[in-house]
Amino acid sequence: MNSEERRQEVMRLLRRGSVLTGALLSEKLGVTRQVVVADIALLRAAGERIIATPQGYMCAPAANLASVRQTIASQHTPDLDSIRAELYLIVDHGVTVLDVSVEHPLYGEITGNLRIKTRHDVDAFVDRLRTSQAEPLSVLTGGLHMHTLEAQDRESLQKVLAELRSNHFLAMD
Repeated sequence: MNSEERRQEVMRLLRRGSVLTGALLSEKLGVTRQVVVADIALLRAAGERIIATPQGYMCAPAANLASVRQTIASQHTPDLDSIRAELYLIVDHGVTVLDVSVEHPLYGEITGNLRIKTRHDVDAFVDRLRTSQAEPLSVLTGGLHMHTLEAQDRESLQKVLAELRSNHFLAMD
């Protein structure tokens, strides 16, 4: 399979709606993970809407016009228990955490796609933080970070905001 055919196969696999890790794609395609990363970069440059999440690569979902999105400012310590508590609080209300971002003094806004919808997603994210020994973006800003939240309705979003406020996760409150 040549490189163009391989990239077509990557898109075919991603369009199934699956979230696929670079390791799984490299195994399926018989290439290294670095080749997959390069293919993803070339596909993005060609206009494909591929996002990388902690769970793997996926095609960016079409915007749900019925949903409600809001960006919030949150602040807490970077320990794993605080991260898990904040994210559980959000997903327990049926709200998705689309991303996390921080404002860096040199690089400007740095954003990481999350797409966290369930407690299972939260646990997988926190486990990856622990096992990779990576630090959350919020360590760059003393714990201050932003999340884009997506809910099915304004009422669900308002309930989450009230819970975040009462648990002292919202910044500038």
